[in-house]
Amino acid sequence: MLLASLLFIVPVFSAIVPGTSEPHEPSLTTSLGARWYHDSDHPVHALFRRGPTDGVVYAPVGSSLWSADFPESTPDSSNLPKAWVDALDAAVTAGKIPNLPTSISSHGSEPEYPDLDPSGAEICSSTYKCMQNSTNIWNAPDGYFASSFDDGPQPYTDALVEFLAKNKVKTTHFMIGTNILQYWEQFLTAWNHGDDIAVHTWTHPYMTTLSNLDVVAQLGWTMQLVHNSTGGRVPRFWRPPYGDSDNRVTAIAREVFSLETVIWNQDTDDWSINYGGTTEEEIGSEMDKWLSGPKSPGLIILEHEDSDGALNSFMEAFPKIATNGWKFESLARILGGGQAYQNSFNADSEVKPVNLMVGQNNFTLMAKNVSTTTTPSPTSDLGASTAGNLAANTDYPTADPLANAAMTPPGQAQSLKWIFSTFLVASLITALVFWA
Repeated sequence: MLLASLLFIVPVFSAIVPGTSEPHEPSLTTSLGARWYHDSDHPVHALFRRGPTDGVVYAPVGSSLWSADFPESTPDSSNLPKAWVDALDAAVTAGKIPNLPTSISSHGSEPEYPDLDPSGAEICSSTYKCMQNSTNIWNAPDGYFASSFDDGPQPYTDALVEFLAKNKVKTTHFMIGTNILQYWEQFLTAWNHGDDIAVHTWTHPYMTTLSNLDVVAQLGWTMQLVHNSTGGRVPRFWRPPYGDSDNRVTAIAREVFSLETVIWNQDTDDWSINYGGTTEEEIGSEMDKWLSGPKSPGLIILEHEDSDGALNSFMEAFPKIATNGWKFESLARILGGGQAYQNSFNADSEVKPVNLMVGQNNFTLMAKNVSTTTTPSPTSDLGASTAGNLAANTDYPTADPLANAAMTPPGQAQSLKWIFSTFLVASLITALVFWA
């Protein structure tokens, strides 16, 4: 009986696999609807999910080809991809980048603006806690603990991710570009756990002290490396080192790369724990105060993954987050309405090719999908794109990860036919196994 059933399936399979149907058979054009992507804990997630990348083949993380075109230290702003420079020039010409002087920092001191008020509307420096006309994000939604860690990846990242995995939660890592190159194995630890990756510049400078081109270089190379290392995902959020941004820097991040600037509303100072600046006990006391306080606004607490002491402080406070009634969530997801990247929802969801990042070789070219026959122009208006361009409904956490993920027109019908065929065959085989 089993053999007879298999003989029945063979002609059915032959009739429905792509490329074997009769010439007069009408093409499959019926839509599968907005959602057919299965959540990661669904039994058939691995079998029927859409591809997790944008269709481009990227060099393996950690390989010499992967790191070949990236600066080893401070980027040379005279050697940038033309698309980035063109986007900056277009934004300046359009009056979208304020014509402000760079700040001055002597021997690592806080940046200063001679003859200008850093807290005023013109400069609006986040170092000086200006919020009056800034688009920077300081607070999480009410009731949420928006989790993030700066300065990764580092050797301590492994222990952090192990703790997060044990507690079945995820976080956002604001990563430094040169650290990704050096600690690529720890980068993969965070990425493979499904954590969200955001930008913390290439070498961690005071951003307001840099020229416009230097700001582009610090952001662009970090975005490019994250993009090349995550299957084509484009970061949506960035955090300035030391919290140092102003109207000019924030505008460059937004207009050139569609990056959203995130600061914080509480600071543990945990980076200084190895230098006598604070202690685990002092951090614990501060965390108790914040966690037992009002739920409005939500918490964005500055924490780092750069020492045992910093990690111990977080791990000690972690149980108190829930017991005090806070909802723990990765910062990028809660601020992004569920969408952590500009062109993808998370580490498992589909990546939508967009023309935001253009590098110097085939492995750093984003926008060329292998299923298409057309090549998007590398000089498209990068500044015109809007962050969060995938989400049709941004009501987190119910936003549909594929509600607005468009397929490429060429080959769409054939792709749908193949999907339908595979599903039907798998269903027949599954039914047959149960019947037998």
